[in-house]
Amino acid sequence: MQSRLQQRLEQQEAQGIDMSPLIDVVFILLIFFIVTTVFVRETGVEVDKPQAVSATTLEQNVILIAVTDTGDVVYDGSNIGVAGVRAIVAQGQDKGGRPVVIQADRLVEAERLLAVIDEAKLAGAEQVSIAALKP
Repeated sequence: MQSRLQQRLEQQEAQGIDMSPLIDVVFILLIFFIVTTVFVRETGVEVDKPQAVSATTLEQNVILIAVTDTGDVVYDGSNIGVAGVRAIVAQGQDKGGRPVVIQADRLVEAERLLAVIDEAKLAGAEQVSIAALKP
């Protein structure tokens, strides 16, 4: 006959470690980080911005629209044209009146830039800014 101590040791070895609570905690942390992360939408194109002494940093929750040196108007990696600006900005205004930032290349014609600003204003944007670099 085996002693009680030997029987208990054999029973404990067979049990193992329950990983369910650890996996639950990891998933809860993952969900927490996903929910609290702020996603910033970039325009999807590289723009050579002009420099300005009065350039300031804006908040993260903005609508970014790029105007390339060839005159393309880009939002979220797709060419929307000047006509698409109004729809994009109107959608952003439904979600709390976000400001619009236009990243215009330094070689963009003033007429093209003004057309984009006009479309953003007509869509209801209260604040339209032009992105610039500090010298």
